[in-house]
Amino acid sequence: MIPKRFRLAAIGALTVAIASGSLFAYSASAGTTEEADRATADAFGRIADDVLSQRTQALVDGHVKHRDAAPSSKKKARLSEKLKKDQDAAIASLKSRKTRLAELGEAYTAADTRVVVEKATVTGGKATVQVTEQTTLTYKKVRGDEPDTTDFKTRYELTLTGKKGGSWELDSIKSQDSANAPVAVNEPVAAKVAATVKDDGNQYPDGTPASTKYPAPAPKPKTLTGGAYDYNAMAKYAEKYWSNYNPAFRKFNGAGGDCTNFISQSLQAGGWKPVPGTSSDYRNWWYDGTRQSDSWVGANEWAWFTLSNERAANLANVYQMDIGDILQVDFNKDGSKDHSMIVSYRSRAGMPYLTYHSTNTYRKSLASIIASYPDARYFAYRT
Repeated sequence: MIPKRFRLAAIGALTVAIASGSLFAYSASAGTTEEADRATADAFGRIADDVLSQRTQALVDGHVKHRDAAPSSKKKARLSEKLKKDQDAAIASLKSRKTRLAELGEAYTAADTRVVVEKATVTGGKATVQVTEQTTLTYKKVRGDEPDTTDFKTRYELTLTGKKGGSWELDSIKSQDSANAPVAVNEPVAAKVAATVKDDGNQYPDGTPASTKYPAPAPKPKTLTGGAYDYNAMAKYAEKYWSNYNPAFRKFNGAGGDCTNFISQSLQAGGWKPVPGTSSDYRNWWYDGTRQSDSWVGANEWAWFTLSNERAANLANVYQMDIGDILQVDFNKDGSKDHSMIVSYRSRAGMPYLTYHSTNTYRKSLASIIASYPDARYFAYRT
């Protein structure tokens, strides 16, 4: 079906407009999977709008932009008992995150969200819906030099059950982005189960974790252009392709995440030169269009390459990062790095802002990352 764009619906009761009798038309074909008609897909989109807007509102001092109220033919969209509890817990968690952000000097004054229904199918009285959310949050000028906005794009899968009278009950809403990536700022953090990391007996240059204490000792000034590398070019590349991927490179979203592939592209755009050799040797770093070294796409392998080749050094504190520097996170402290991000903006007050893939994100503050994952282990690299 043609993707359908939505503006956020009102934050109140979850309401949807569904053509009378549409549920029974699907129910008559129980056992077969059908593409939802436009009216039903529209209804599903409004359900997603409502749930996500409630979560976003928990973070915002002002109002979340929303579209006009749905047409007069409305049916209540119910949440399953389990999802009601989950939603209440999510909103409580996000309100706590808002408090932690305020303690770090960050707040949002407005939000603008669009939801696109990518696919909606109905099998009997059950529906499965794929949606993409893109949200822009406006930073409050607490220190005065924050960027104007931060953006993110994330994907969800909804499951619903049809009820008598043509209404739908939402059973679940689950993120479809990489489990190794930071959640969107309006998404609660699920407990991550630490993986068992097998010791192969080899020693690797894993680096030194960085402190997250704020404010940090003043970092050594970084020359952004005119030196061996062009850090502004790295940031410009990242901010150009954070949402619309560069077609010259393959995507790795379904193969562990695209985050390290993305920072490698950005670093190359700023002057990092390839190191040829076998793909499995972490001391090599390259991409040739059809293949790439493990260090180009793997978070741990990238760290090993970078430190062993002295392309970067670890910083003592994450807040010392500047434009073009890299942040990696071990969410579970299990010894394996999960995610890579690049600094594309730094405020005069010393706040780095990160841009990354998986979840596709533009200028998310370091404070927001730490507020979501206060117990993670962080590695900061001065490139």
